[in-house]
Amino acid sequence: MPLALWALTLSAFAIGTTEFVIVGLIPIIADDLGVSLPSAGLLVSLYAVGVAIGAPVLTAVTGRWKRKTVLTSLMALFVIGNIVAWQAPSYETLIAARVLTGLAHGVFFSIGSMMATSLVSKEKQASAIAIMFTGLTVALVTGVPLGTWVGQVFGWRSTFLMVSLLGLIALIGSAILVPNTLDQVIPTKVKDQLQVLLKPRLLLAYTMTILGYGGTFTAFTFLAPILQQHAGFAASYVGFIMLGYGVSVAVGNVWGGKLADKYGPIKALKVLFLGLSITLLALTFTMNSPLLVVITVLVWGAFAFGNVPGLQLHVVKIAEQDTPKAIDVAVGLNISAFNIGIALGSVVGGHVVETLTLQDTAWIGAIICSAALAATCLAGHLDKQRIC
Repeated sequence: MPLALWALTLSAFAIGTTEFVIVGLIPIIADDLGVSLPSAGLLVSLYAVGVAIGAPVLTAVTGRWKRKTVLTSLMALFVIGNIVAWQAPSYETLIAARVLTGLAHGVFFSIGSMMATSLVSKEKQASAIAIMFTGLTVALVTGVPLGTWVGQVFGWRSTFLMVSLLGLIALIGSAILVPNTLDQVIPTKVKDQLQVLLKPRLLLAYTMTILGYGGTFTAFTFLAPILQQHAGFAASYVGFIMLGYGVSVAVGNVWGGKLADKYGPIKALKVLFLGLSITLLALTFTMNSPLLVVITVLVWGAFAFGNVPGLQLHVVKIAEQDTPKAIDVAVGLNISAFNIGIALGSVVGGHVVETLTLQDTAWIGAIICSAALAATCLAGHLDKQRIC
């Protein structure tokens, strides 16, 4: 595999770290900036809004640019956003920095897969994409717990400095290693893009994604305060638990992919959403026990991200039938749907914390995931009708 591919992988690692590391730092940021936990939770949701907006809008704006120019511009924006976060004098500045960084994230994963395939021969394209996305998985396993530990020991600002340095290394690597001769992608016609939003089965698929991730992030956004305030863990232990969660995510992602390959995306998603709903409901009762909450969090990680392969495969299968000229747009909108779910889940979770309690985020998240299960059952019914 070419060295340029590893530059993309490092970029994915840095971006994945900055997206999720905030979850472990919410209590520290809330205390330092003098804001409430729900307000600190907006740092998760507004980042996701930046991703959701950035993916379709900036991808369209940069559609005729050279791929390398887009990549280096994105990583420069990413570095600037994290430097602003490092030096943020106020909560409002930190919010602006998170949105700015989210814009870069959205476009990177829209074009990253296409760039990875352009770097290798046709028979190695799937492996190239897998290697690039390994950066995101490794970020959950190592980058997020490491960043959480750095924030706990040296202050939350140090975490953003660390991520900006990672982004700078990835930027330099991309500038040196990525060739200028990458295939230029012909932008999809606006007419074909709009067709995606007029297909009921695709809209239902996006609803499944939004509800599934909305339910997870209703509670996950406030995992650190749950572990500290309910389970009684010291702040220094949160990073280690996040490490376990990341390992569980990596295992769940592989398991979810195999499940979707063997039984089809709909059957796999039914199992995963049912397991996710039960796990979140269980969290309501286990979060007061240090041992049981750790077990629940590990199971939760496997179910929470194990649905990614099934959701993506489901969208691809529908797009191949309903919008064959805009499959990339359909898949890109599902990336936006993931982040809309994260944003809405964080907002709902913040409202629950404000009006009810931290404990209530778990069972309410379970209800939202049950709605994702219901939407999946409806999608399966519609697929059967279409086959008949």
